Amino acid sequence: MRLKTGITLLLFALVISMSCTEKKEEPPVSTTVAPSPSTTEAPAPSTTVAPPTTEAPKPENPLLSPHGAEMTRQAPESFRARFETSKGNFVVQVTRSLAPRGVDRFYNLVRHGFYNDCRFFRVIPRFVVQFGINGDPKYSRFWMEARINDDPVKGSNKRGTITFATAGPNSRTTQVFVNYIDNVRLDSMGFAPFGEIVEGMDVLDSLNSEYQDNASKNQDKIQTQGNAYLKSRFPNLDYIKKAVIAK
Repeated sequence: MRLKTGITLLLFALVISMSCTEKKEEPPVSTTVAPSPSTTEAPAPSTTVAPPTTEAPKPENPLLSPHGAEMTRQAPESFRARFETSKGNFVVQVTRSLAPRGVDRFYNLVRHGFYNDCRFFRVIPRFVVQFGINGDPKYSRFWMEARINDDPVKGSNKRGTITFATAGPNSRTTQVFVNYIDNVRLDSMGFAPFGEIVEGMDVLDSLNSEYQDNASKNQDKIQTQGNAYLKSRFPNLDYIKKAVIAK
């Protein structure tokens, strides 16, 4: 009886063991999360801001660069400059061979408008009328020391000729004068005429001379304060409206 019971238990254990051996393991549940329905939005329109349209940079005003290329161009051998003034117009006939350095300077000053709105700050009958300090100090400060070397005197300071003013050797900058009479004594002093008035000498003769040489005695103030100073102290001065190279 005991033997049967033992055999029975042995057979039962063997069946259980075989059952466990034949059972296959299930694959582990994947932990990879399936992709959810796409939540990717359609690409938004580009938010890149196009660079603003910029104008081409304006070239620097040549009057701010006295020794720049625009202010040192060689002048034609002969040309005319037309001046419109508060009293009327006059025309200068310029000849480069008379004073090449002076003519080049004058030519470039005129064509870039330096003399526009300049006052005739020195008007002395039977001597000269002088002009050439710009009315805007922002320009004057660049030209006060922009000297050019002297030219040999080839002409004579006769009535109606135009000449650069100087403050000694090699000191010409922008100021010029027109001779009211024959000032030939200036020839030996190094004043080299470079042109002559061919139209409108009567206009120059009619310029207001009430202040004579008074304004020119304070050239430092004209240079640093410009027309504001001249208008306040010498309000009746005649002036240049516009100067151009005649076509």
